[in-house]
Amino acid sequence: MGIKRKKVPETAEEAERSIIGAAMELAEKQIREGTASPAVLLHFLKAGATREQLEQEKLINETKLVQAKVSALESAVRTEELVSEALQAFRLYSGGSDAEL
Repeated sequence: MGIKRKKVPETAEEAERSIIGAAMELAEKQIREGTASPAVLLHFLKAGATREQLEQEKLINETKLVQAKVSALESAVRTEELVSEALQAFRLYSGGSDAEL
């Protein structure tokens, strides 16, 4: 079996994806040839199970929820800044000074 030479990964994430890809290719080859270890077979059996798929979906949804919460917090901060700026402008327009703020 020849080793495929690919470009050198520029980031840790690229290196990790490359290694995972190679491991997946090797595991697939071993499964097709009937030489895969019980651990490899068990890994892929679990990965295909309904429970695993539901857990993955749950993780994706939890990630979306956290992202939505972060977005809401950022929006609240921005709204607070805009309200503060508007109040300051109203005070200036009504003859007030910055000292009254």
